[in-house]
Amino acid sequence: MGGCVGTHRENNPPSGESSDVTVSVGRNQPLKAEKPKWKSDHPLTEGQLRSKRDEFWDTAPAFEGRKEIWDALKAAAYALETGDHGLAQAIVDGASISLPHGTLLDCYDELGNRYQLPVYVLSAPTNLIEDNSESDTQTDTDANSSAGVEVPVRFRLSNMAKDIKVMVKTTDTVYKVKKLLYENEGVEPERQRWFFSGKLLNDKLRIEDAKIPKGFVVQVIVSPQAES
Repeated sequence: MGGCVGTHRENNPPSGESSDVTVSVGRNQPLKAEKPKWKSDHPLTEGQLRSKRDEFWDTAPAFEGRKEIWDALKAAAYALETGDHGLAQAIVDGASISLPHGTLLDCYDELGNRYQLPVYVLSAPTNLIEDNSESDTQTDTDANSSAGVEVPVRFRLSNMAKDIKVMVKTTDTVYKVKKLLYENEGVEPERQRWFFSGKLLNDKLRIEDAKIPKGFVVQVIVSPQAES
């Protein structure tokens, strides 16, 4: 079958993570709704987890496999994490991805190429810690981004039935505008995942660098609130 897609995508969890996922091997199984549970050897903050995920998805297509399958796996992973199991299954089926274990940890495309996702892109660790330092650093960054041209940007939140138009500055960071959405719609920045043209927009990215044409819509995947 297809080649392995990199040394950090082996059958065992990546170094620093231990997973308690157990699966039964089969030819192809439906995608399981439950998220894998795992614990990091070194506690991660929300920001560090996002950075690990961004790094993986940015580099994954450089290894063996097809880019369109990596894109489908990325979309399915985010759908599954945000609780939309039906969408995740539809994406997997639409891309003709086979799941011998019923999870995205190990899968194949119709040509037999193998794709292995690290557990940290599918769920947060049980020992995730609050990230106060990142917010403080981001605030300092935002303070230096007061200049710029004011432009309208349309957002489509996954938990709403309508689009939202927000006036932002071209030098605003994604994180700063996430805080504006929080003020207007009550969705915390940590629960927002922005996508444009199939790409995840990083918190430190400036609006002008995202190159969003006038009238286009930024898709915002809203994660469910954590149960207290």
